Amino acid sequence: MAPRLHIITTSTRPGRIGPSIAAWFHDAAKAHGGFEAVPVDLASFKLPVYDEPKHPATQIYEHDHTKAWSASVAAADAYVFVLPEYNFMPPPSFSNALDYVYKEWNYKPAGFVSYGGISGGLRSAQVAKLHLTTLKVVPVVEAVVVPMAWQQLGTDQVFTPNDIQNDAAKTLLDELLRWAEALKPLRAN
Repeated sequence: MAPRLHIITTSTRPGRIGPSIAAWFHDAAKAHGGFEAVPVDLASFKLPVYDEPKHPATQIYEHDHTKAWSASVAAADAYVFVLPEYNFMPPPSFSNALDYVYKEWNYKPAGFVSYGGISGGLRSAQVAKLHLTTLKVVPVVEAVVVPMAWQQLGTDQVFTPNDIQNDAAKTLLDELLRWAEALKPLRAN
């Protein structure tokens, strides 16, 4: 059975372009064939600023939104975060979602499809990697970077990657697959 890859659109704001980029990457992941690729839109969970009374490591959740998010995170063997850059940082929705659960993230690899202005979201991804390591997530070096992302959206809002991004997607998926398999014994304990 193929490992399960969650492709998580992290921006939740109105007018976001993340879903268009995530749709392209989801298609690339399906074509790759190494994963059961599942699109996950963080906005659909409607997570408020962290509101659970108990520490996430206890896995004692009171709210339905937390229980749904926990089940989603736990179901994956690897993640790709489709991540914009807001003021050189990940969006608050990303950080909030990471902090909602703890053990569900442990011993899984993660990669990034980052986007934004001239930096293509690289600064955001670097900050996000620091956060992920505290959750025992292994961020991989390989990534897809989309500078000036809006220039690759058609009038229909469909994202059209360039050759570099297509190649980077394959490289990222290959590496995530290696790490998902290598970390599997740790997830079993």
